[in-house]
Amino acid sequence: MKRFIVIGLGNFGNILARRLHQLGHDVVAIDARAEVVDAIGPHVGRAVVGDATRRAVLEEAGARSADAAVISTGDNLSASILALLAVRDIGVKEVFVKVRSDDHARIADALGATESIFPERESALGLASRVTSGKLLQYVQLGEDLSLQEMPVPEAWIGKNLRELALPQRHRVQVVAVHDVLRDSFVPVPDPGRVLTQSDALLIAGDPHALERLARMR
Repeated sequence: MKRFIVIGLGNFGNILARRLHQLGHDVVAIDARAEVVDAIGPHVGRAVVGDATRRAVLEEAGARSADAAVISTGDNLSASILALLAVRDIGVKEVFVKVRSDDHARIADALGATESIFPERESALGLASRVTSGKLLQYVQLGEDLSLQEMPVPEAWIGKNLRELALPQRHRVQVVAVHDVLRDSFVPVPDPGRVLTQSDALLIAGDPHALERLARMR
């Protein structure tokens, strides 16, 4: 179990805090608005009303022992940056910052953020890939040169195994898991000799352009 500090309880922060708690982690949620803190209280380990740009508030909330912090203060750029500085000052090693612009991301990165998160951009990129291919079940862009997508097994691959398909050599992609849709179960790092069936879906990692070409296969 890890301890996470979630600062800012708008839609993104609220959903994230609840999900981390559901996954079994110790979550401390902080927001200056009492009504949103009261609402999330039963769904996290601890909910705190306070100004997370102040070190004293963070330390009282237990942030010093946190494994990571997520800063999601909406459009308030100054609050986001000051909260980032505060959590870095008290020694939190991993700090993820929700940003709204490239300038915001550059400032956060320069001040030591582990990663700048663009939720709207990432959702839009994933949706664009799904609606244009018509076949993708899930799509996540992890960076300019790496994406992860789930797609049904193309008809031409049914009855073949991963060793025969030689996807890393032929398509420069790697199957990281097979999703048995009928049983709704995942097989991580699948056996290369596993024969693919019509009820399978593949979780594939690789260059976005290579994945786009695969998504167009029938």
